[in-house]
Amino acid sequence: MQVRPARHRFQHARTRNTAGFTLLELIIAVAIIGILASIAVPSYQRYVEGSRRTDAHAGLMQAAQQLERCYTVNNTYADCPSIPTSSPDGIYSISLSLTGNGSGYTLTASTSQADRCPDELTLNHRGERGPNANCW
Repeated sequence: MQVRPARHRFQHARTRNTAGFTLLELIIAVAIIGILASIAVPSYQRYVEGSRRTDAHAGLMQAAQQLERCYTVNNTYADCPSIPTSSPDGIYSISLSLTGNGSGYTLTASTSQADRCPDELTLNHRGERGPNANCW
């Protein structure tokens, strides 16, 4: 029978008992995940809000385009057929109010979902956007 030197027996026993994670390693891993999540979640929420707002922009521009096509034919916005009442993804509802006996209009996009932009998005016949330029 062959006898192993003492240092080999010690190394073999040590590697056999060190499987798994220590509590400290798990706490550090959870802390790192928490820090990354605290950075990533607000960024993702801003991204989603921006994409929703883009949906409102698309809906307003689509409605304005239909109104302008109608105006070139009829020379008034009052005789235009119905415009879309919602944005392409259906997140915003679009409403039309005519001004100056059909010589102008204001389109308004509103939603019931929470957003950093509390105001409704508007677009008029002159292409003026309002009321908050940061929302556009």
